[in-house]
Amino acid sequence: MIRVARKGAAIASASLALCLAAAACSSSSSSSTSSSSTSSSSSSSSTPQVSVSSLNRTFSAMSTLRSLDATGKGNVAVILPDTVSSARYTEFDAPYLSQALALAGLSSTQFSVVNAQGSDATEFSDAQEAITKGASVLIMDPLDSGVGARIESYAKTHGVDVIDYDRLTLGGSREYYDSFNNVEVGTLIGKGFVSCVTSEHVSHPNVLVMKGAPTDNNATLFAQGYDAVLAPYFANKTYTSVGSAAGTWTPTVAESEFQQQFTAHKNINAVVTPNDENAAPIITYLQREGVKAHTFPVTGQDATLVGLQNILSGYQCGTVYKPIYLEAQAAVALAMYLRAGKKPPTSLVNGSTKDPQTGTMVPSVLLTPEWVTTANMNTTVIADQFVPAQQLCVGSYVAECKSAGISV
Repeated sequence: MIRVARKGAAIASASLALCLAAAACSSSSSSSTSSSSTSSSSSSSSTPQVSVSSLNRTFSAMSTLRSLDATGKGNVAVILPDTVSSARYTEFDAPYLSQALALAGLSSTQFSVVNAQGSDATEFSDAQEAITKGASVLIMDPLDSGVGARIESYAKTHGVDVIDYDRLTLGGSREYYDSFNNVEVGTLIGKGFVSCVTSEHVSHPNVLVMKGAPTDNNATLFAQGYDAVLAPYFANKTYTSVGSAAGTWTPTVAESEFQQQFTAHKNINAVVTPNDENAAPIITYLQREGVKAHTFPVTGQDATLVGLQNILSGYQCGTVYKPIYLEAQAAVALAMYLRAGKKPPTSLVNGSTKDPQTGTMVPSVLLTPEWVTTANMNTTVIADQFVPAQQLCVGSYVAECKSAGISV
């Protein structure tokens, strides 16, 4: 039975488009007539070829994987981390992954999608239970690298393959990693911040740079991206770095960290925040303090409903949009190849990511994120139905939506 912890069913049903057509497969063929060449070509053509470029909002590439179902063994289990650090896991990842697995040919008894609800113990027991029930592949987003490494060690001793989903497990033993280019995510946040400082005419930026949880390698990579963008501005004194925060993915903690710094350093007039969830309570606090729109740059990530509304109202510079439907399809494609004992094509595994703890280069699917503002909101998140216009454009946001070219 599919177990999907989920809210916003309307969003998911709108977002998950029907599979319209099978994605075209491409492979190179040799002009040689030797038997070895012919054998190689035959083997390649018998295995479906899914590429990063074939993944799209219709999920059409998933149907090309159906032939792998017959030769595959065991079930596919998806374990998501929590419902607090980001609403994405329940609103998007779970339904997208379920949709992709079904379109790839698996029946409802051949896969499961669960959420650990923020508990390391639960995430580990979820993995044990899935393996006991016959999972041959785990798609796992670790709460932290500690539990992730434990799960991967346990899976390895039971002959189960693991795909790190969204977050890399440091010191882990996974087969593949599927995520967005997280340094690029941070770079987009940094560049978006710089653009916002200019457009909002902040003449002397006194910047608080915040980060995600230090236990999350993604947070490290995000910071690597935006720190590199901001470093020259701090070096030449165009910007001044003011205060510091420990880092967290818990919104209430992020608000507390910001308040402490803002109280201690009243000259702070801009903040780099690593995602929309952390930015939202900070923006609410600034509004209570009387800060006006378009005067105090704040960044974000994940293109949440609240984040997009904060952008429309002028309290947030922009957000990094990561089309999760692409990430979900990539993970399912990897899982189907592994389940069938096939090596995923290089057209899908398009990069590698270094595990800084072990030095291992992990074969990776690295997808491209996008910076979203009012200028391109309609052609990105709205076009993808990531956030439906009828949910975004309500109350005071109707006029702002109209100005951004978004119609309900």
